[in-house]
Amino acid sequence: MSELSKLTIAAARDAMRKGDVTSVELTQACLGEIDKADILGAFVHKTPEIALDMAKAADARKGADAPSMNGIPLGIKDLFCTKGVASQAASGILEGFKPEYESTVTTQLFEAGSVMLGKLNMDEFAMGSSNETSVYGPVVNPWRSDDRELTPGGSSGGSASAVAADLCLAATGTDTGGSIRQPAAFTGITGIKPTYGRVSRWGVVAFASSLDQAGPMTKDVRDAAIMLETMCGHDPKDSTSADLAVPDFEAMLTGDIKGKVIGIPKEYRMDGMPNEIEQLWASGTAMLKDAGAEIRDISLPHTKYALPAYYVIAPAEASSNLARYDGVRFGHRAKMAQGDGITEMYEKTRAEGFGAEVKRRVMVGTYVLSAGFYDAYYNRARKVRTLIKQDFEAVFADGIDAILTPATPSAAFGLGEMADADPIQMYLNDVFTVTVNLAGLPGISVPAGLDKDGLPLGLQLIGRPWEEGDLLNTAYALEQAAGFVAKPNHWW
Repeated sequence: MSELSKLTIAAARDAMRKGDVTSVELTQACLGEIDKADILGAFVHKTPEIALDMAKAADARKGADAPSMNGIPLGIKDLFCTKGVASQAASGILEGFKPEYESTVTTQLFEAGSVMLGKLNMDEFAMGSSNETSVYGPVVNPWRSDDRELTPGGSSGGSASAVAADLCLAATGTDTGGSIRQPAAFTGITGIKPTYGRVSRWGVVAFASSLDQAGPMTKDVRDAAIMLETMCGHDPKDSTSADLAVPDFEAMLTGDIKGKVIGIPKEYRMDGMPNEIEQLWASGTAMLKDAGAEIRDISLPHTKYALPAYYVIAPAEASSNLARYDGVRFGHRAKMAQGDGITEMYEKTRAEGFGAEVKRRVMVGTYVLSAGFYDAYYNRARKVRTLIKQDFEAVFADGIDAILTPATPSAAFGLGEMADADPIQMYLNDVFTVTVNLAGLPGISVPAGLDKDGLPLGLQLIGRPWEEGDLLNTAYALEQAAGFVAKPNHWW
């Protein structure tokens, strides 16, 4: 395995600035690793020629004044539109779709000199927690404890697997109910979901517009800070984008959290929570206390309603967003029989193009938005969402700086193990993460330990709105204390 692909963003940046390595060398190392890792199913559209052209351009720009992301080889989740490169959202209905435009996030990364290695696998339209709903097939977690193939989590499973396996230095992800933080926890990497509105959604294929937020998936907290700064910023093309200054997140990583108040929510102690998760949470709490933080028990009383509210609001927004996929303007169109009209074309195209999980959520969403059930389900869920947001506002107003919780209710599970289970069993994977999306808050998952089988476990920190810098610094202190350096054994 090439040592270059194992570098962090910070180490690669510093090496390039010193002239010890070039972006072309880094890019070639990553491309070599990608070609040897097809069994993981992480990269679904490889772009080696584009990558090498971008790397050469980055090398021409090198020097101390080059941006921190200059020359850094990245994987791009298939949800981000990339000009002239297939952008399918892992769905059959977008087969052959190559956008004529670039998403704002990828535009900002590429203008900063980043290199696109290719597009990464994901759950179809970001709907899933195991990366098994993709039209390309499942992604395999590079971590394993026995002969089973494990899930890398979802929906950003390709991003998580690629970063954990050192196929790229970092990757973009999106998070609607935990789709950055849960896969990060399952693969032993760092993933941050910024405050809603901090990163532009323009050019990112929509799932649930009031919940979706893009963020970086990286090898450590410093890399998350570097990459997030490049991804942030006001975008007039996104009406929900916040017009706020973007701080130097990396400069805020002092590791000093003396006097910070960390909240421990009692409602996150779930019945049947594995002992290992409980112990990890307790040890993370102790680490932050030892680092000088004050620990305080808090209550977020409406937490128990978060999953039901989320699984009404998210499908409702999905059913609205996915109505545009009709076979008329782009993507897949079903073959018509004699006498078929436009209604039959819509029906056949969607039946062929959408997978089972997407169809399930579209039908749930259409149902809760229908005339007889709008107030009973959708409006009620929106009111509950407001109460959940107010819970967080109350604890932050009471002096809490960040909240520590588990990131997931378990370590990674086997691919196919939940295939025949009630879909709600899969949805329970989001139990610790959906509240953050409903309230629009920033949240980060940091690898903090291994379970009894040697699989990674993550802890989640939830921050105040717009205070990603402070959240990253608390995460940095936790990372330093946890000292997590484990990597998956190379079996692929």
